[in-house]
Amino acid sequence: MKLSGQELYNKLVNEYKIIGEKGMINFSLKDLTISVETKDTVGNLLQEWLKAWMMVEKIEFEENTNSQVFPDFNLDKNNKKLDLLEVKTFDWDRGPGFDLANFDSYCNSLLSSAYRLDSDYLIFAYQMKGSEITIKNVWIKKIWELSCPSGTYPIKVQEKRSVIYNIRPSTWYSEKTKFKPFNSKEEFISALNETRYQYPQTRPTNGHWLQKVLQNYEEHTGIRLQVR
Repeated sequence: MKLSGQELYNKLVNEYKIIGEKGMINFSLKDLTISVETKDTVGNLLQEWLKAWMMVEKIEFEENTNSQVFPDFNLDKNNKKLDLLEVKTFDWDRGPGFDLANFDSYCNSLLSSAYRLDSDYLIFAYQMKGSEITIKNVWIKKIWELSCPSGTYPIKVQEKRSVIYNIRPSTWYSEKTKFKPFNSKEEFISALNETRYQYPQTRPTNGHWLQKVLQNYEEHTGIRLQVR
């Protein structure tokens, strides 16, 4: 069964009704089983669970063998430019602390693989008490629906000692958040471009970055984005 990211979300949330369900994390070695109460492994375990669930449901997918390389899953095995799925998890009580992408790597990838802009992010929010986890919510989002401006740069980033490392998410589900997610793909690209212009390490090479990204996106999709 071939599903898009949105269709996968609908099946998982609306049909399977994963939100509100509970799970236990245990580890067995020989004749001893322990309850795992640390949160370090939750993200990997949820991704492994999702893979097993897709196999049971006979959903078409291909897993990336390199966990450090985007995306986690290809939902279209015949076209590696479509239906790219990245899985993210976070502790409901602490808020989204994950990275959307490495800033430099993501910007460089758009020069040749601008179709990445249309990738889906499947996000699990969990709450953990002891070794029991509860799925509090699940979202399917595009990267521009997760990222936002900040007080320092036009796009929210993780910065240490004046070096930008990663693109960071907004608190997209909260009405109280100061910085709202971008409204469109074009706003997101514009914010990336403006951040590259403001950031001293990318400013010297930023002259034609935007036009190259727009051209590459058009080559892959046939759509010409209008970004100021």
